[in-house]
Amino acid sequence: MHAHVILAAGQGTRMRSRLPKVLHPLLGKPMLLYALEAALALEPERLVVVVGHGGEKVVEALEGYPVEVAWQKEQLGTAHALLQAEGLLRDFPGPFLVTQGDTPLLSPKTLEALLLRVREGAGMALLTVELPDPTGYGRILREGEEVLGNVEEKDASPEVRAIREVNAGAYAFDGFLFQALKEVRNENAAREYYLPDLVAIYRAHGRRVLAVRGVAEEALGVNTREELARVEGVLLRRLRAEWMGKGVRMILPETIYLEPSVELAPDVTLWPGAVLKGRTRIGEGCEVGPYAVLEDTVLEPGAKVLAHTVAQGAHLHPGASAGPFARLRPGAVLMEEVHVGNFVEVKNSLLHKGVKAGHLAYLGDAEVGEGTNIGAGVITANYDGKRKHKTEIGKKAFIGSNSVLVAPVRVGDRALVGAGSVITQDVPEGALAVARERQKNLEGYALRKLGEG
Repeated sequence: MHAHVILAAGQGTRMRSRLPKVLHPLLGKPMLLYALEAALALEPERLVVVVGHGGEKVVEALEGYPVEVAWQKEQLGTAHALLQAEGLLRDFPGPFLVTQGDTPLLSPKTLEALLLRVREGAGMALLTVELPDPTGYGRILREGEEVLGNVEEKDASPEVRAIREVNAGAYAFDGFLFQALKEVRNENAAREYYLPDLVAIYRAHGRRVLAVRGVAEEALGVNTREELARVEGVLLRRLRAEWMGKGVRMILPETIYLEPSVELAPDVTLWPGAVLKGRTRIGEGCEVGPYAVLEDTVLEPGAKVLAHTVAQGAHLHPGASAGPFARLRPGAVLMEEVHVGNFVEVKNSLLHKGVKAGHLAYLGDAEVGEGTNIGAGVITANYDGKRKHKTEIGKKAFIGSNSVLVAPVRVGDRALVGAGSVITQDVPEGALAVARERQKNLEGYALRKLGEG
């Protein structure tokens, strides 16, 4: 049994953004939720998030998670932020884990190691990492596992500055925590209360303070846009490696963007520049072409999306293909062997097995029967300025190029629509519909207009 407190009250001024720092997205998910999910993996008895700057938005992002919220009304440092959780945890005996909302790479395994030190008798345990360049960080003085002090750089001698082990900002504490916090002073240039000061306070009370050495990458924090990009790069590398290990082929993997919510099957092929977002699910043997963007889209086994296609909320059944340069909007359903070609847009429409729409068409609020061919330039005119209307096209129909089907309208099975027609009435099964002006040829007119006749 333990409690976990996540400090998420900072303003993040170096991000140069109106969005609270901990809500900046990493692979489509707010940074804070990575810290939250790592905490929940250890099943804490109580989980408290301390919010401050932009707190209302932060609380919104926490909706649905089993958390309690404490408010830091004034930004007076990390120790002051943690003290704001006392009202919620006053009767909790400990131990306590404390992490930051802007360190999204910390793993549950690392947090568990901190917790274990306190359960084994330490008063305080802190995560440390070794950095090639520790400039700007407080240095750790220790003997074995025992931490003797945390020396800020401005107070460090040249010998101490040569130390590369630094405080990574994750802690575990015993039940003495809130009493110790009240002893922290703000005798520093910023007039703030800092958590590292607890090292000296715990030692002054005869309680052991231990260091847990972690991996530097895990402790990466985010204070700037550059650091945000660096952390996102780490998450992407991990995610790509995980999926390649499960049988996904990535061509130039460093160019592929995908989010943790995406699901991939073995033998999926992803070409350079593919972007996979949201609840996208891609089945076995599917191929996603260069620079295609898929969001909340399902590709069933054997479906194919070609280069530069954009699909949002679409569903492609086995053997269906889209692109290059197709656009599938929410509600686009392509059944088996459907082909949607270049510059075809499909929205809220069901295309039954074997439908072909090769190029330059718009199919909105439509149902197209099995085996039907949609010519170039065909439009289902589904909107009258106030409401959307449905177009129904039967099986094995043929819709000639540059035709407009003005909904609501129905074209029957095996019907033909002549090229260039504007169809405003239902077309019976097996009929030919032609709705255009009869052609007239005026002999010699062109030559006379040019002055040559």
